[in-house]
Amino acid sequence: MKRKVDPDQWISQAEAAKLRGVSRQAIAGLVRKGRFETLSIGGKTLLRRSEVEEFQPKPPGPVPKGKGKKGGSV
Repeated sequence: MKRKVDPDQWISQAEAAKLRGVSRQAIAGLVRKGRFETLSIGGKTLLRRSEVEEFQPKPPGPVPKGKGKKGGSV
């Protein structure tokens, strides 16, 4: 079964990088970490435009104690 794809909803990694003001390598790293839904067509990896526009990066550094696990510190 073929899935209809709206080409206006999908952008290249280079376009995503321009849109976010970051390097293409930064976008590729987020793709490898599974932060974006992707679509591969003809060897190109495309990202959903709305996800790129709405993306909120995680703050850098380690997760503070008690914030990342249930129960907190003992």
